[in-house]
Amino acid sequence: MEKELDQLAILAHSGRNAIFRLLMRRYPDAVPAGEITGALGLKPSTASAYLAALREAGLVSQTRTGTSLLYRADTATAQGLVDFLFADCCRGRPDICPSSLTLAEKGPGTMPDKTYSVLFICTGNSARAIIAETLLRDMGEGRFTVYSAGTTPYSELNLLAVDMLDQKGHDVTGLRAKNISEFQGPDAPALDFVFTVCDQAANEDCPPWEGQPISAHWGLPDPVKATGTDAQKMLAFQQTYGALRNRIAAFTALPLDALDRVSLQARLDDIAAQED
Repeated sequence: MEKELDQLAILAHSGRNAIFRLLMRRYPDAVPAGEITGALGLKPSTASAYLAALREAGLVSQTRTGTSLLYRADTATAQGLVDFLFADCCRGRPDICPSSLTLAEKGPGTMPDKTYSVLFICTGNSARAIIAETLLRDMGEGRFTVYSAGTTPYSELNLLAVDMLDQKGHDVTGLRAKNISEFQGPDAPALDFVFTVCDQAANEDCPPWEGQPISAHWGLPDPVKATGTDAQKMLAFQQTYGALRNRIAAFTALPLDALDRVSLQARLDDIAAQED
């Protein structure tokens, strides 16, 4: 119990808590220390101290690539802390246990066999999320209602993205950039899955989604930022399209109605970690 109390004390600090929450949103990514510092507006020395405390408590792990230190949330430790809170402190009372724990205990078949509602999020909603929306709509064979949105959307879609989708035979009619505010509030559609497809959007601390949709981070580089010739820019869009197509193919192949939420979350994290 002493270990769990120490972990709670570490997370009670707003700065350390912000880092841990960012790493949970970015999981399974290992995030460079410099990116964490920039995303949260921290001084490098301050971020280093916070990360050291989180690592000492077992809440994050650290790896090194060259001269860069990378950090990843430790989900096993987080699960142990949640179990401690609800099984030990609260004695497993069903009236206060999270619905995700209740679903996990029910075993296979807890995801309903229905048309699933999916939202893809990126920052500008001009390319990556639009590509993902189009791919899942066409590859999902009617099993999914698909949306996309941006945290700070552009007023218009990227023309290269739209042209590429059109050339590949996708219907681009009706595609538009949308703000995530359209999917929050009492009139928003109920969501089953929320995917972030850019790191910047995942770094932003958005309010929790109503109904506890399953979320995953499938971050990809922004093809809009590609430079060089027109052919080199189009290559960046083709690579984004291919990576998203691979991930969405793996997603649509999952037996959704035969998996509980915990197993499904693990499969989505595995898809995020696969080579594009």
